[in-house]
Amino acid sequence: MKLEFADVLAYWPLLLQGAALTLALSAVAAALGLALGVACGWARAWGPAWLRPIAGAYVELIRNTPFIVQLFFVFFGLPSLGVKLTPEVASVIAMVLNLGAYAAEIARAGMEATPRGQIEAARSLALTEAQVFLRVVMPPALGRVWPAMVSQIVIVMLGSAVCGQIAAQELSYTANLIQSRNFRAFESFIVATALYLLLAVLLRQVLNHIGPRWIFGRTPQAGR
Repeated sequence: MKLEFADVLAYWPLLLQGAALTLALSAVAAALGLALGVACGWARAWGPAWLRPIAGAYVELIRNTPFIVQLFFVFFGLPSLGVKLTPEVASVIAMVLNLGAYAAEIARAGMEATPRGQIEAARSLALTEAQVFLRVVMPPALGRVWPAMVSQIVIVMLGSAVCGQIAAQELSYTANLIQSRNFRAFESFIVATALYLLLAVLLRQVLNHIGPRWIFGRTPQAGR
């Protein structure tokens, strides 16, 4: 078999557009999914008694069903209720819901690892519960679990490949489109795989760089 990558790379504008949409979907989903995950983690670890089972039911529902089923439910199910969504919006919603559930358990683990003495010391300084959570619990909690958060964001980014099933023109959709035009399926998906690998490595590096500095306010030590 003779590989003809030139026939695939000739469509480089389409490949760049697909990769750009994959990154855009992942960026929006990461921001909103982390916020949702922290909120649900708070609800399960610190929230009122009535809210804990609701957050727990959401987490268990999402974590125990396939992402593609969640995606199809959002894109094909919501229109029956009168909610019509574009493929891109449906993809973001499904990715946010999926990431939020996994991020909730990761965040909760970090919160519950906070020493009780540290919390009591903060309360003794007359800080409100909100101040204790936002200033004492959350920054070190995110610091503890940030590598796991980064891995989960990368997993969701890679999982966005199934969004092509609802015609979201991300990278896997683009690869499938190219192979339908030149019949170079093997080469098309080799190139797509290489691009996914590059995106995953770059995304991990960016998140590991900005997390300590911008999200939980810690400057990495030299040599680490």
